[in-house]
Amino acid sequence: MTWTNWVGNQSFSPASTAAPRDEDEVAGLVRQAAERGQGVRVAGAGHSFTPVVRTDGLLLDLSALRGVVGTDAAAKRATALPGTLIRDFYEPLWQVGLALRNQGDIDTQQIAGAVATGTHGSGTRYTSLSGVVRGVRLVTATGDVREIGGADIDLLHAAQVSVGMLGVVTQLELEVTDAYRLREHVSLRAWDDVMEHWDELVDGHRHFGMFWLPTEESGALYNLDGHGERLADQCYVKVYDEVGPDVPDDDTVGRRVDRCYRIFPMVYDPNFHELEYFVALDRATEALHAMRELMQRSLPDSVYPLEVRTVGADEAFLSPQFRTPTVVISVSGTPGTDYWGYLRSVDALLAGFDARVHWGKLHFMTPERLHELYPRADDFIALRRELDPQGMFLNDHLRPLFA
Repeated sequence: MTWTNWVGNQSFSPASTAAPRDEDEVAGLVRQAAERGQGVRVAGAGHSFTPVVRTDGLLLDLSALRGVVGTDAAAKRATALPGTLIRDFYEPLWQVGLALRNQGDIDTQQIAGAVATGTHGSGTRYTSLSGVVRGVRLVTATGDVREIGGADIDLLHAAQVSVGMLGVVTQLELEVTDAYRLREHVSLRAWDDVMEHWDELVDGHRHFGMFWLPTEESGALYNLDGHGERLADQCYVKVYDEVGPDVPDDDTVGRRVDRCYRIFPMVYDPNFHELEYFVALDRATEALHAMRELMQRSLPDSVYPLEVRTVGADEAFLSPQFRTPTVVISVSGTPGTDYWGYLRSVDALLAGFDARVHWGKLHFMTPERLHELYPRADDFIALRRELDPQGMFLNDHLRPLFA
């Protein structure tokens, strides 16, 4: 069997595969792999651009462990199995008056993989999905099940963004919120206008995000419609705000009003390979000006839009938002082209802003930078070694950083 991710830039053939149907089967498979001296990795929905899933040992497919298995409206909690897709939360939560606090614009990811890599939405008042994890059931390298919660806060903060290195997650408890509806407002704005009103856009809305479009062709790459307006050097700005029950639903493009989970998702063609770095929010406009200048010098390599969002601070040891809100800076390369020179230029520029990385997106992290940028990296590594002393859940991509 050859495993390939959604955009086709990662492929490999594991020694063996398995699709367990419950936690007991997961534990048995891990014990068998340990006896054989095999490494183990878990394949989610394949939305990472990095080789985080790669293994020459056992590859687990947890798609059968799917579903929201519990909700608690009073405590604002939802419990789900690891293969649950983000979109699987929508109706079960809404039926009891709840919703995800925040989410990104792709909802076909499995929740365990999205949490493990720090997948996020936008808005400085809200963390990534990892930041709302309040409990984890984990099959460790011995095949034992470890239940992790607030009583072991360091281990919980390690498990919130673990990139699959602590074991196999078999259940997650998330903090959710009361059901809410959103009003969307989409507009094209000049770069200088957005920069001048940056604080207002970030602080004045539940969610703010934008794409800066370097060329007229840029919008089409992400299905962004300018409705006949000039796109080159414009910002495609999206803001979402909560509305009350007195505001009627509206399906007008760019002005929609609906349940939150109907507003968030977008449809992307898998025609890009993405790098995503995070800069402390207080350096946002400086970093964005520098990125725009770099991209204008780098065309045609940088024909893809520059995507910009914000995320609130959290406590996860490997989170790019560890104890600081961030601006999210995303750029893409064209499949089938040699885009590495361009992406390395982006990496070099943002390294000057102490940028942290999205573990599921292309990056150039080194051990030295890991320890400089993530204050609890040593603590994460110590816990990883305690749970998995033989490195069963590492692979060649992760071992140089976390062994």
